[in-house]
Amino acid sequence: MIDRQNTASGAHYAFTDRWGGVSAAPYDSLNLGGAVGDDPLAVEANRVRVAAGLGLDPAGVCWMHQVHGREVAVAEGAWPDGRPPEADGVVTARRGLALAVLTADCTPVLLADATAGVVGAAHAGRPGLALGVVPATVEAMVALGAEPERITARTGPAVCGACYEVPPAMRDEVEAAVPGSGCFTRQGTPGVDIGEGVRRQLAAAGVTDVLLSPVCTLESTDHFSYRRDHNTGRQASYVWVSPDE
Repeated sequence: MIDRQNTASGAHYAFTDRWGGVSAAPYDSLNLGGAVGDDPLAVEANRVRVAAGLGLDPAGVCWMHQVHGREVAVAEGAWPDGRPPEADGVVTARRGLALAVLTADCTPVLLADATAGVVGAAHAGRPGLALGVVPATVEAMVALGAEPERITARTGPAVCGACYEVPPAMRDEVEAAVPGSGCFTRQGTPGVDIGEGVRRQLAAAGVTDVLLSPVCTLESTDHFSYRRDHNTGRQASYVWVSPDE
């Protein structure tokens, strides 16, 4: 199933769950991640299926080779030779070009200034949050003509702070980098709330139209979760703006 969200200004967001694809267990069934051990033909079939459902050209969707960093790539079209760059953020000023993020607990952050025709997508795991991949993506969008006050931001399913337990030192490290992201889990142990950290970083960058997904991947059996299952697939989040008429 695909959760689609649109704005009146022409921004489009889409979030997949794990159902409706062709992958076999433990990647059942709509695995969109190509580096998790699934049959490449199944992954390709799943990507084509989702793109068709969204009215997109599957060959034109811009993916990333995500490495938990803060590098941001600029896309002007499909990647040469179909090889995505190492990056955890991607931006484009090309209307109709879709950007995609793969996750299985990390927070996918989708950004759009539909007036300027500029969109961005970021993969915000714990390392990327602390390194600042989200503000770096906003900065890259501004360089293409976006204005922070016009950007609408949506996040996709991700592990929630009440479930994301980490060692005390790790919690303190992330809290020092992004104040407000440190938390305690439902059990009272140290945790990290990536979504709250993202919201605070966006607010500091001037982005205030932010909706955080209520879905926790660790709790939802309808979504892939690395922390829950380890050997599993990846869901995807897509963002684009309506092409010029």
